[in-house]
Amino acid sequence: MKRHLPKYYNLLVFFVCTLFFVFSSQIVIAWSNSNPNSQETRSVDLIVGGDFVVTMNDAQPVIKNGAVAIADGKIIAVDKKDKILASYKADRTLPGEGMVLMPGLVNGHSHSAMVLFRGLADDLALEDWLQNYIFPAEAKFVDENFIRIGEQLACWEMIRGGTTTFVDMYFKPDVATEVVNECGLRAIIAPSSIDFPSPGFQGWDDAFATAVDFVKRWKGKNSRIIPAIAAHAPYTVSPEHLTQAIEAARQYDVPLTIHLAETKTEVEDVQQRYNATPVQHLENLGFLEPRVFAAHVVWPNESEIALMAKRGIGVIHNPDSNLKLASGFAPIPQMLKAGVKVGLGTDGAASNNDLDMWEAIRLTAFIHKGTTLDPTAVPAKTVLRMATFGGAEALGLADKIGAIKEGLQADLIQVQLNEPHLTPIYDVISHLVYTADAQDVDTVIVDGKVLMHRREMLTLSPDRIRLEATSIAERIDAELRPN
Repeated sequence: MKRHLPKYYNLLVFFVCTLFFVFSSQIVIAWSNSNPNSQETRSVDLIVGGDFVVTMNDAQPVIKNGAVAIADGKIIAVDKKDKILASYKADRTLPGEGMVLMPGLVNGHSHSAMVLFRGLADDLALEDWLQNYIFPAEAKFVDENFIRIGEQLACWEMIRGGTTTFVDMYFKPDVATEVVNECGLRAIIAPSSIDFPSPGFQGWDDAFATAVDFVKRWKGKNSRIIPAIAAHAPYTVSPEHLTQAIEAARQYDVPLTIHLAETKTEVEDVQQRYNATPVQHLENLGFLEPRVFAAHVVWPNESEIALMAKRGIGVIHNPDSNLKLASGFAPIPQMLKAGVKVGLGTDGAASNNDLDMWEAIRLTAFIHKGTTLDPTAVPAKTVLRMATFGGAEALGLADKIGAIKEGLQADLIQVQLNEPHLTPIYDVISHLVYTADAQDVDTVIVDGKVLMHRREMLTLSPDRIRLEATSIAERIDAELRPN
């Protein structure tokens, strides 16, 4: 018996050691899975940093020396730069020294190709400007080539200024969509339908039929391009046609945009025709619902503001064109207080005369302090939110864009902070609202793709666009002002 003890002893030791090894391995594996610092770095497409990361996400509003990891067009991590670099390795890294990284700007209302009418007719009231100058010029000059070059020029201007998403309410949507697809921006394309002849159409019936066909063909076709319905305005579209428009938007589950309560003249006109103000007129038609976002809304009354908040519609504030056309001062502080979803827009460059969202940001902050005599009326953080996440909410895109947050699309911009007008820095959000401008935008990223870096356009050809736009403008000028 004693002779066999060493053999059993050795087997027992081997068995105990094996159990210990297996048990220890499981502990190490479990610890590694629960400890991110022990994991190998994950491969991503792009890492983008900034001395400040302004997220527009209340959970982590501003991150100093932060960075974002991007894969498959989406944000997968937001944190301090050293933590991101320790956890991820990227095919390309944009470090962002001397930069603020923030969400791209959301331009909620434009008529993009109208950049080719920039400066054509100024210092006029809206009705005079439209009826006697813009509508006749559109009838004469707007064709596919006009839209193509105008859209390219507009996209160049918007990318240079840090706009990553825009709404285009105009004509020839297939041409506009082709340009947007090539340049890399995100857009809601809403072909305008109106009750009288417009470029290529006899009136509402053929224009609206074409718009619906566009929606059917493009819905779900491109993740960056959302087709939409656009009814021009309550004073240019009959009640029957407004009803057709909202029913089509519901049927195809797409957004609908409209000009609404833009001027006192519009309010008086609609009141006289339908015995209701423009907002109440749409409510009477069952038109107001969350898929709708309305441009301008300068003249709502208190009850209508409450109604818009209740119905969940978005409002796009266009301070530049409201001022230039003397349309008035929209009650933005009251809308925000009531819970209306408010974003910002530039309107078309024929009435602005640019697509500069930074100008819209600053004007919004200044105007409403002045009109209310209250410097706290629309604080800097509120205005910046309107230009980013607030705009996304108004357009129904808050689950996709507008903030730097895990799971959202990687639509980002880097704004350089080294110029004298941005020095020193006490509050980066204050600088972005009250000091920064379009020329400070260094890098633009949409869906994880870099469209501009170090002010160099990567998806468009600026020299060619400038030459072709100038050629079209010379023809317009020669025909409209031959002497």
